[in-house]
Amino acid sequence: MDRHRNLPLAQQQQALQNEPGFHQLPPQTQQRMLDRLAQLNSMPDEQRRRVLEHNEMMEHLTVPQRQQVRDAMQQLGGLPVDRRRLGARAFRDLREMPVPQRQAIMNSERFRGQFSDQERYTLGNLLAVEPFLPVEPRPSEPANGGR
Repeated sequence: MDRHRNLPLAQQQQALQNEPGFHQLPPQTQQRMLDRLAQLNSMPDEQRRRVLEHNEMMEHLTVPQRQQVRDAMQQLGGLPVDRRRLGARAFRDLREMPVPQRQAIMNSERFRGQFSDQERYTLGNLLAVEPFLPVEPRPSEPANGGR
């Protein structure tokens, strides 16, 4: 979807439709891909780059790994907004730690008091797929991580 980004949207959509196998996809999948292309075109360059990098990373995963990532993200998305933010912050902090330190923190009384069993389970699932997830800059950091 990035190869023809300098073309007008209509030409990008035509190029997508000319890709081998496109017309063998179910009509709803074809439409979803065309809609996604239009959505990508409306994004700022940095956001578009991140989305395309994520898609590229997902393409290199096995089917079970992709499903594991989707399931973990769906679990996080199912939490109430305030808990999702807290969980996302904990995930960002934990993913920067070595695995033994992560486990020690997640098993600590303080952590158990801060997160429910379900939230800890969700965080555990996210950390299990962590190598497959892109690193997002912290909200207070510039997009380039301050480098």
